[in-house]
Amino acid sequence: MQLRDFHFELPDELIARYPTEQRTASRLLRLDGENGDIQHNKFFQLVDFLQPDDLLVFNNTRVLPARLFGKKASGGQVEILIERVESDNEAIAHVRANRSPKPGTRLVLEEGTELEVISKDGALYQLKLLSGDWHSVMQAVGHMPLPPYIDREDELSDKERYQTVYSEVEGAVAAPTAGLHFDDDLLAKIADKGVDTAFVTLHVGAGTFSPVRVDNILEHKMHSEWYEVGQEVCDKVKATRDSGGRVIAVGTTSVRCLESASSQDEGIQPGSGETDIFIYPGYQFQSVDALITNFHLPESTLMMLVSAFASKKHIFDAYAAAVKEQYRFFSYGDSMFITCPYSGKHPEIEG
Repeated sequence: MQLRDFHFELPDELIARYPTEQRTASRLLRLDGENGDIQHNKFFQLVDFLQPDDLLVFNNTRVLPARLFGKKASGGQVEILIERVESDNEAIAHVRANRSPKPGTRLVLEEGTELEVISKDGALYQLKLLSGDWHSVMQAVGHMPLPPYIDREDELSDKERYQTVYSEVEGAVAAPTAGLHFDDDLLAKIADKGVDTAFVTLHVGAGTFSPVRVDNILEHKMHSEWYEVGQEVCDKVKATRDSGGRVIAVGTTSVRCLESASSQDEGIQPGSGETDIFIYPGYQFQSVDALITNFHLPESTLMMLVSAFASKKHIFDAYAAAVKEQYRFFSYGDSMFITCPYSGKHPEIEG
């Protein structure tokens, strides 16, 4: 499989720079993964497509205000994107500057907090605060880390709108965007219908936006992210499947959690740690029967994941329909509800 097999043309005006005023007012494209049938709906209609035996699995990670601005002691401007907080005063981060800061370099944030570059490993720097703690610093002067294709400065409204309403566990530097379409009213309606819910955690890293840099996708090395799947989630997944219901992952991050915790021999088991699972056409899904997801970037690993979930042909037909119907794309854009004909089976690899 070649990278170009996952390319499509997207008009720039279809990239959503802002969210809809109401979360559930976004559009919802329903794709039948078995026959490729497409229906156009609004997201608030999702409750009509769910069944009482279904289980919705959400990612409850919470986005950190992880973008920081400052300068070197010499005066040069720097931009810092925290990738992962390792302790109260140490973090791994991306640092953008005219010249890469060397270990020992002092950086000063906008409000005067000082930090030191400890080391560099590839594109990532280890940083140490000389006073205070990262949580307090980010809450005081941090900016929401909007994706690079949202080419505007973050605004006050993004602090609430670039979070899911059920976000709880801080640690992400990008939102699990399929969940942005849910509000409390829709969640209540889903519960009233008898649909069960469960929560996993995957802290989305900046690596989710890194381009695939190899032509043969099998040579691609996925970035690593921290995840956790608890015993209660595993019990609910097993009970749902035993009753004939569907396990519906809300977002590709929930898919990666569930599949990282699953195996063909043992089924789904509780666990936590780092996952670099790479899902592409030919993958055999173990624990997911349907998927709610946004529209993804061309040639991205997420396009490969959804192409594995339904089939590359059905996915690309759906994307063509979405472009024709002027759907809004990417993090603040519209969504899809995809049913999977391959649950428990192994689809043929598509070239």
